[in-house]
Amino acid sequence: MVGLCSRKGRCPMQEMTMRQRMLAAIEGRPADRVPFVQYDGLAAPSEEIWSVIGRNNMGLIRWSGVHRCEHPNCRIDSEEIHRDGRRGIHNTLYTPEGNLFEERFYEPAYGSTAAAVHYVKEPGDYRALMALMRDTEVHVDTSVFDQQVRELGEDGLPMVAVERTPFQQLWIQWVCLEDFCLHMADEPGLMEEVLSLLVARQRKVFAAVRRAADRVDIPYVDFPDNVTAPVIGEVNFRKYNVPLYNELADMLADKGIPVFVHMDGDLKPLWRAIGESKIRGLDSLSPQPDNDTGVGQAAAMWPRMRLFLNFPSSVHLARAEVIYNHARRMLQEAGHTGRMQIQISENVPSGEWRKSFPQIVRAIEEFGPPGD
Repeated sequence: MVGLCSRKGRCPMQEMTMRQRMLAAIEGRPADRVPFVQYDGLAAPSEEIWSVIGRNNMGLIRWSGVHRCEHPNCRIDSEEIHRDGRRGIHNTLYTPEGNLFEERFYEPAYGSTAAAVHYVKEPGDYRALMALMRDTEVHVDTSVFDQQVRELGEDGLPMVAVERTPFQQLWIQWVCLEDFCLHMADEPGLMEEVLSLLVARQRKVFAAVRRAADRVDIPYVDFPDNVTAPVIGEVNFRKYNVPLYNELADMLADKGIPVFVHMDGDLKPLWRAIGESKIRGLDSLSPQPDNDTGVGQAAAMWPRMRLFLNFPSSVHLARAEVIYNHARRMLQEAGHTGRMQIQISENVPSGEWRKSFPQIVRAIEEFGPPGD
């Protein structure tokens, strides 16, 4: 137990593990404190962070899956490249309808990559991409998920992901945004064919996740969509994204598995559509001052939504007391809903976590459980 009963007669809640707190947030149950969580290894290795703030003050989310895709007639070969002092990777996609290549380069702080050259460069390149989609076999495979459950133990949870919805997947993974917009305008028939094939593949993934849910206990399923309103707009969001969110939510409803979506951008034009959807969690919701949706606004607009809030990346650069006050304000705006988690799910300025994480933990500890 944590402490003794207060003079007001309330006994404090028993101390929970990080896994228990995270599950409570997913299920909307009271917890002894709001969870503070990072995508595993994002700001720094977990053991290094725990040595500063304590193991039970930060949980871990690890990207996971319960399916695998196979392509009997297609393959991607990779080789390391170097250009202008930068390390990168050259990927070549081989298909019966032609070959495509992309080049990606690593950024030095976190080792993530960004495409400098995309696979699809002109409309004719979609033939190869469509061949890959037609060649997709999707199988249930819980081996990675099972291993992560064992490895994480009481420190955190695996986050089962499906693929990005087709509109998001195209401009993030396959074609640069400018070319994508031109192709959507100039080749609408072709693009609808491409999008329909991506939907067909996505439905195979949905079916695999549904079958996997009969074998393993999946806390929630996430679309890693990186949604930002200025790119997609409300019309396309309702046309291309929401129906697939709802479809998966319906497939998992009898299992009690909520559907989350990684929405880390400006969302104001999408507020109504999000609220009308069957999404039950926003992963990496990035609030003000970095983006346009406030914590209090989100809590009020979406009373059934789990809010997994990325602590704003820019605030890590502020003075310690400013960081503490911002974390405190986020908590107060959301209130003791049992639906909130503060997480580190977008890049943190290098090394700043040593200053900011203790202040976030301090604010969470002082906020306490419901009733304090």
